[in-house]
Amino acid sequence: MEAEGTRDIVIVGAGISGLATAVGLHRLGIRSTVLESSEKLRATGFALSTYFNAWKALEALGISQHLRDLHDRLHGWMVGPISAETPPKEMLLPDFEYGFLLDGLYIITTKKEKFLTLSVEMVLQENMRKMLLEALASELPEGTIRFLSKLVHIEFSGRYKMVHLSDGSVLKTKVVLVGCDGVNSVVAKWLGFKNPVTTNRLAIRGLAHFPTGHGFEKRFFQFYGNGVRSGFVPCNHNSVYWFVTHTSTNLAEETSPENIKQFVLDMIRDLPKNIKNVVETTDLDNMVMSRLKYRPPWELLWANIAKDNVCVAGDALHPMTPDIGQGGCSAMEDGVILARCLGEAIKFKNLKGETEDEKESYKRIEVGLKKYAGQRKWRSIELIMASYIVGFIQQSRGKCMNLFTDMFLRSFLSRLRLKMSHFDCGSLSIDSK
Repeated sequence: MEAEGTRDIVIVGAGISGLATAVGLHRLGIRSTVLESSEKLRATGFALSTYFNAWKALEALGISQHLRDLHDRLHGWMVGPISAETPPKEMLLPDFEYGFLLDGLYIITTKKEKFLTLSVEMVLQENMRKMLLEALASELPEGTIRFLSKLVHIEFSGRYKMVHLSDGSVLKTKVVLVGCDGVNSVVAKWLGFKNPVTTNRLAIRGLAHFPTGHGFEKRFFQFYGNGVRSGFVPCNHNSVYWFVTHTSTNLAEETSPENIKQFVLDMIRDLPKNIKNVVETTDLDNMVMSRLKYRPPWELLWANIAKDNVCVAGDALHPMTPDIGQGGCSAMEDGVILARCLGEAIKFKNLKGETEDEKESYKRIEVGLKKYAGQRKWRSIELIMASYIVGFIQQSRGKCMNLFTDMFLRSFLSRLRLKMSHFDCGSLSIDSK
């Protein structure tokens, strides 16, 4: 079948990384086409954690203000073992002179500190992911996103990439093809990436609704031990988001929702009654279960993140376990940095007032993508490793390991999360050097 037409830049996937890249390019005056396999924007999951690095990316994209004032400040958090032997410890946030709310994270600074300090992991807003995707999409020109367009095959014709879709149509891109098509990315496979590794850890997430209010104070509750890690966070007056991760092979992917709920209740049977009531109240349709996957970090050491003006971003590049809450945040980083690197390459001749032939232009873009790959390689490796380490330690079994974690590793894990979230992707300004 003949190609429908030629696009300069085609982005596969209208998720966080795909839309962030498209918006970043749009801010730089560069048009792109975003292919989305579904009939509308897909917001998988119930909530999204937004840390310091995510809000820096949103500021660069120019939509942070649109998403502000959606969160309440957490007053503190409670952490304890999942068994009934030891009560949870409650920690309240001090009232710092320089404390302020930064969209889901209560941030404090003191006169002695040069850097921001995160006092609370996160505040989750119900449908935050959906609101983020809609906010990004609303910034794009009409017609940028092409729905019901599932990529099935890529082939080359000279310097052109022929993008074959499931409906039989073919698009031709002459500049860049960006794969933001998730964990099972077709573009990543074309670049030579292997399928992500499936762990023995199971993640179950849910959202409970309380029409008359849940009665919880604004705190983040986290429990751990015996191979289990669980968390409960009020999203607003009527909703509570919860998760349970467990090193289990007892549940199959096709397990019924009733059995999934009972499994969770068995895991948290020693927790306070009001916490267990959150799971009991959750509708069966408001739960999801999946095996956790990640890309082995050593694969990125020799992988082709970018080749022949084809590259990947988001989960297509660095799928990781959710233990440090950086999946969506790092996807936004990818979008800003990729847009900036492409912008520098594509707009170079306009900045210099020079002209280039097609071969020179192609080469310059190739260099720009290699710059993006270089900047994201080690960052991706660090994120994957940190997430895996945090999850492994927190879900280790045995009283000795739990005691060791409480005495020596808890502060290490907190510092590690803080370090991973303190990343500034920079602005979209183009370097003309």
